[in-house]
Amino acid sequence: MAEVSVRQLHKTYGETAVIHGIDVDIADGEFVVLVGPSGCGKSTLLRMIAGLEEITSGDVTIGDRKVNNLSPSQRDIAMVFQSYALYPHKTVEANMGFSLKLRKINKAEVKRQVADAAEILGLTPYLKRYPRALSGGQRQRVAMGRAIVRNPQVFLFDEPLSNLDAKLRVQMRAEIRELHQRLQTTTIYVTHDQIEAMTMADKIVVLNGGHVEQVGSPLDLYDRPKNRFVASFIGSPAMNLLNGEVTAVEGGSATITLAGSTLDIPAFKGLAAGNKIILGIRPEHLKLADAGLLAKVRVVEPTGSEIHVVLQFQDQEITVVFRERHMLAPGDEVFLGVELDQVHLFDGESGERLD
Repeated sequence: MAEVSVRQLHKTYGETAVIHGIDVDIADGEFVVLVGPSGCGKSTLLRMIAGLEEITSGDVTIGDRKVNNLSPSQRDIAMVFQSYALYPHKTVEANMGFSLKLRKINKAEVKRQVADAAEILGLTPYLKRYPRALSGGQRQRVAMGRAIVRNPQVFLFDEPLSNLDAKLRVQMRAEIRELHQRLQTTTIYVTHDQIEAMTMADKIVVLNGGHVEQVGSPLDLYDRPKNRFVASFIGSPAMNLLNGEVTAVEGGSATITLAGSTLDIPAFKGLAAGNKIILGIRPEHLKLADAGLLAKVRVVEPTGSEIHVVLQFQDQEITVVFRERHMLAPGDEVFLGVELDQVHLFDGESGERLD
């Protein structure tokens, strides 16, 4: 196991810069998820740590070694890909033990290490099968087993669950997290799915356009997003972001106007009348009320335990999550009350969080 440190990492392809001076520290044994929209640079960053992409400038350190000029095989890492990358003509046992065979480890030791990894992953009954005879989840376990037998300092996962169906993704999320708790190996995991990030990570690194937007625990990012981008990206359904203006500040209260409706909220630091702001409200922090924001129901989506409702509020869209089974239909007009102690404010121009 080892710490991983990334310092002022840059990556350019010709004249195009895709990674812009990233700094990230990953503690020994930590499970860190790199998350962001497609094209944000998360897989490129992972591949630079792995040695599969050349570093334009900056440093990557694993343990006490700077690894910029080391090959992937010299970095003592193991990578699990989206595509499984299994040899179709080799059995599960041969796939899992292949890297050990290349290192000229004796056959008895290879067999022992493969058997241990297979036991951890529930693959013992499948060791003599070929990849074509396995399900997608079983193939992913084999890819993980191949990584485990190497006993690396760092595991790297590049969107390993994106080829699986929804039910299997949930199952494999739990298995990967349980595996980490068991092995306590430093893990860096890339995904575009923020639900994966929230449920698996000790720490999340949110990337956007090759920059780090925020680093923190899942609940830190959910409860205190640093800016409008993080607020809109972390959480499903996403946070509602409503454009407004501060019309009055008096004592510990501020009045804001949202598309003609007024709302009194706790006064945030530095607020003054005339400020353009963005009001952030999580879908679960809105409720039906006798007065408040007047909105028209557009879509009702029952999920079983919850009802997701999309409403039109003037020229903006609002999503609400109800635990109660309200009987709503498209076209209904309702008032929405806001849990005022749960609102977030962002600067209307910069998008940065206001406290």
